[in-house]
Amino acid sequence: MATNSVTHTGKVINIFRDTVTIAVESSEACGSCASKSACSLGVESKTRNILISTPDAESYTVGQSVIVATRVQMGLMAVALCYGVPAVVVVAALAAAILAGVSEGLSALISLATVAVYYGILWLFRDKLAQKISFTIHKE
Repeated sequence: MATNSVTHTGKVINIFRDTVTIAVESSEACGSCASKSACSLGVESKTRNILISTPDAESYTVGQSVIVATRVQMGLMAVALCYGVPAVVVVAALAAAILAGVSEGLSALISLATVAVYYGILWLFRDKLAQKISFTIHKE
């Protein structure tokens, strides 16, 4: 695997035609902290299911450990689309509404509605985005 990729270990939980479903454990950033048991944040790991289309899906078996990888650039693009752009949108909408003379409360609602519309647009283009942000699967 390339050094410019992000990898996680997971287990195959389902195989259907040319799609393999992988369960990947993701833990919070402070999951390895020695003080996590005393922390009030209650760090817990979460299982994420990732669907990966692959022509050799039949070569995998349910329960098999695999490595899921994606390029770093794809991860950065996903973070930008999910967090960076909405932050800019909410601040820009709030500033525009306030500069237009709208009350602060209504400006806040407008900015939140603008972000909701943004996420709606992302949802509409989810298939196109799934083609750009892809994962690969490798046997351990």
